[in-house]
Amino acid sequence: FQVTSDLVDPSGKAVFMHDLPAHRGEEVTADVLDGPASIAFQQAENKLYSAMAVLEWCCDASAA
Repeated sequence: FQVTSDLVDPSGKAVFMHDLPAHRGEEVTADVLDGPASIAFQQAENKLYSAMAVLEWCCDASAA
C-alpha cells in the first residue's frame, strides 16, 4: 500500500496526515508528502511540543 497523488482528493477537502518519519517512495510519494494537502510537518511539530510537555511533567514529578 502506497499513498500516491491518485489517492489524494483533488477537491482540496481532504488532508494527508502522517506521524513521521515517513519512508518516501515506500509508503508515500514525495509529491503527496510535500504537497498542499499534507499537514504531516505541522502534525510532527505538535508531537514535539506534546513530548516536551510530558518530559517536563516527568522531571517535575521526580523532583517532588
